[in-house]
Amino acid sequence: MTQYTSDNDHIDHSRTDAHRSLTDTKRALTEGNRALTETQRLLTAGALQAKLALLPDAPGAYLMRNQAGRVIYVGKAKVLKHRVRSYFTGSHDAKTEKMISEIVDFEYILTQSEVEALVLEYNLIKKYQPPYNILLRDGKSYPYILVTAEPNPRILVTRQIEGQITAAKTRRGKAGKYFGPYPSATSAREAAALLNRLFPLRKCRQMPKKPCLYAHIDQCLAPCVNPVPSETYEALIEKITAFLRGRQKDVVHQLEEKMAAAAAVMEFETAAGYRDLLEALRIIREKQAVASTDDTIRDIIGYAAGEEALSVQIFYFRSGKLSSRDSFLLPYYSDAEDAFISFLLQRYTDSNTMPEEICVPQLGTTTICELLPIVIPKRGQLRELVRLANENAQNQLDQKISLAKERLTAAKRAQEELAQLIGLPSLHVIEAFDISNFRAAQMVCGMIQFADGKPVRTNYRKFSIKDLDHPDDRACVKQAVSRRYRRLLDEDKPLPDLVLVDGGLSQVRGAEEALASLDLSIPVAGMVKDDRHRTRTLVTTRERELDLSPGLFHLVEQIQEETHRFAITFHRQKRQHDFLASELSDIPGIGRKRRLLLLRHFGSIDNIKKASCADLQGAGLPQNAARNLMEHFNSELLTTDNGL
Repeated sequence: MTQYTSDNDHIDHSRTDAHRSLTDTKRALTEGNRALTETQRLLTAGALQAKLALLPDAPGAYLMRNQAGRVIYVGKAKVLKHRVRSYFTGSHDAKTEKMISEIVDFEYILTQSEVEALVLEYNLIKKYQPPYNILLRDGKSYPYILVTAEPNPRILVTRQIEGQITAAKTRRGKAGKYFGPYPSATSAREAAALLNRLFPLRKCRQMPKKPCLYAHIDQCLAPCVNPVPSETYEALIEKITAFLRGRQKDVVHQLEEKMAAAAAVMEFETAAGYRDLLEALRIIREKQAVASTDDTIRDIIGYAAGEEALSVQIFYFRSGKLSSRDSFLLPYYSDAEDAFISFLLQRYTDSNTMPEEICVPQLGTTTICELLPIVIPKRGQLRELVRLANENAQNQLDQKISLAKERLTAAKRAQEELAQLIGLPSLHVIEAFDISNFRAAQMVCGMIQFADGKPVRTNYRKFSIKDLDHPDDRACVKQAVSRRYRRLLDEDKPLPDLVLVDGGLSQVRGAEEALASLDLSIPVAGMVKDDRHRTRTLVTTRERELDLSPGLFHLVEQIQEETHRFAITFHRQKRQHDFLASELSDIPGIGRKRRLLLLRHFGSIDNIKKASCADLQGAGLPQNAARNLMEHFNSELLTTDNGL
């Protein structure tokens, strides 16, 4: 029987041969790159060993750099030779090995003492922000109670200290007497509210022309109509100071006497007011149940170290009472005590929250004591409080480890189940796609990656869909999947074990067509939603619907929600950008960079339209461009008003 071969068959065979040849070339290049990388690694190791041999026997700070020359870790040492060499000898835990694997060079700076090395380490961390150092990025300021130094003082809650300028506001703090810091804004406001009820200082922001309600209920001395001697204010401020220092018995006694006197003459409303004040005072005192031995402004700090995280607990004692606490859970890549000392420096150096004492556990070095008011209690109540802080830190760390293990176990179990359902021997990396569009406008696709049950945000990708003039989810998915994996093939990067798409069979087929065109056989499944737009199940072209256990359902739901969030966020950004571009595209002097500048500064087109010429220039536009912009929108407004 004669067999006929068409020209198309010859073309297909030629394409297959070309694809195989290209694959072999890529494989050869990859092997060559690996050999080159290994050679570079050996050369780097040799250079490091030569530098290690020259390390001095002196204190200093050191900087570790990666292949790109970035500083990835900063440390200090009493003896540089011993400390730096320790990274490249012996065995280390997994997290430290990860850091060491990135080091290709180091440098060091000699200092006169270990104290200078510690200060230098702190300054270098601030300068370079190394990823493997503990970094406190919250930058929050803490509230104080302020009794102002005005002729008629007030009681306020503020986060600004006199003479300091914050990032949020450029005006300087008010002069006066500060009490705090309070780690909780709620506790500061509660204390200030109680003080304002107990002591009749001025409440009004601006001096009124006649007595207000506070004067009528005896909570203000009414300086607006009655001159108040400075001696009276001094006495009141002295009482406020005593109250905030914990000496509250006199205030309680006076309130009880006033309540009894009012009740005796049947002024029951007045007596009820005093009763409410006593109740408010009792509540605040109960919230501060743990007491210290004196009125020292003191922070009690404990810590616990796990394999990857450092847990720190701070108890804030103000007025002899525990006012609040802070918890910190931070990754660290060095000795636990060094990481704790680095935390203390970052927490308190250049801070307006410096207490009179910082009580910490026993340390192997006293260097930090020369820089901060560190106290290491040896016995008594303070030592017990430090032990309690340590216990709280360990408890927080244990909870984190336990929850992480539970999540990891659940994610691993869910992935194993999903691998069995799909027919895979193992499953580690999942990539998911979701399409977002409004009619035919701004069609986009978001792609996320989950590795071993956790999102890997550095591998998220965005795709603007091209060459489509109508909504077609299948075509959009096909285009995004094709572009994603063509690039991974071109760059010889690893492929995922499973591809998920948000949608049903149509979207699944679109993804499978894209993979087939690239000669890839990655399994695909669709994440199907119910009528209420909630995750329902997974669907494949082989099995209509997969039966999901609660654990697997939770994993799929998490992936679907994250994919949708990422895609819809990208769509909104693109729609806003495109809208801005269309609104401002025909204005002379307003190009792409200036459009973005205006959007960042004003936030919306409406705000840009309302802006004055001075506002526009303040945003960074030159005078001519600002004038063109105003003329454009003014002419638009006139056209609309005239009905044209």
